[in-house]
Amino acid sequence: MQSLGMIENWPVPTAAAAVVRADGSVAGSYGPLEHRFPLASVTKPLAAYAALVAIEEGAVELDEPAGPEGSTVRHLLAHTSGLAFDEARPMAAPGTRRIYSNAGFEVLGDHLAKATDIPFPQYLHEAVLAPLGMTSTELAGSPAKDGVSTVADLIRFAAELQAPRLLASQTLAEATRVVFPGLAGVLPGYGHQKPNDWGLGFEIRDGKAPHWTGAASSPGTFGHFGQSGTFLWVDPAVGAACVALTDRDFGPWAVEAWPVLTDAVLAELAGRR
Repeated sequence: MQSLGMIENWPVPTAAAAVVRADGSVAGSYGPLEHRFPLASVTKPLAAYAALVAIEEGAVELDEPAGPEGSTVRHLLAHTSGLAFDEARPMAAPGTRRIYSNAGFEVLGDHLAKATDIPFPQYLHEAVLAPLGMTSTELAGSPAKDGVSTVADLIRFAAELQAPRLLASQTLAEATRVVFPGLAGVLPGYGHQKPNDWGLGFEIRDGKAPHWTGAASSPGTFGHFGQSGTFLWVDPAVGAACVALTDRDFGPWAVEAWPVLTDAVLAELAGRR
């Protein structure tokens, strides 16, 4: 895809990217696809997917207690447990505010480890990474931010998010719809959003502005970006996903470059129909 050539002008030392169609085929790619990058918060969708597998297996339930008093697995996945950003300290009653929380995903990982009697990194590997053939991906620490992966591996995950094999399609559909609608909150790097819509581990595009996806992205677009300069989005309206990994931390360069790339990718996909 010619649009991916725009990445050559990004002010980053190394970058790789790919566009994945709904049938799992690769529409285009750029850069070293086997290069391993820190994912930062793009780790969260992987961790959430493992949690959804655990739910389907019956190891845990969405609405069982987890985290602070009154919180559930659902609250933790949707960033509505009330826990602070980086510490397991309640700042609000569950379900009342959208507080983006690394701590919440760490509490979730601990909860799943206790329920399954398997360390969470191992459970993630067995439930998601190994079945999808993501052999270069690993979690070495926090389920909120310590994943490492390649574009080649995330192509497989992007295909799974469009045609699930590890989850029932209804489960994935629920995870990528707005949960606890109407809640306001801060989207890291973009400020206060009202509403700040999320699914179960996936951010929902909806009508947010400003945003890291494109102006042409459909409201149903879902995904995540990471402070290490990484993103993954899926736009069901166009039947495609895009993943981009870099080795420069998120900042003004990304705020400027990512939406432009996304709109160019979407325009090129539309032109090929």
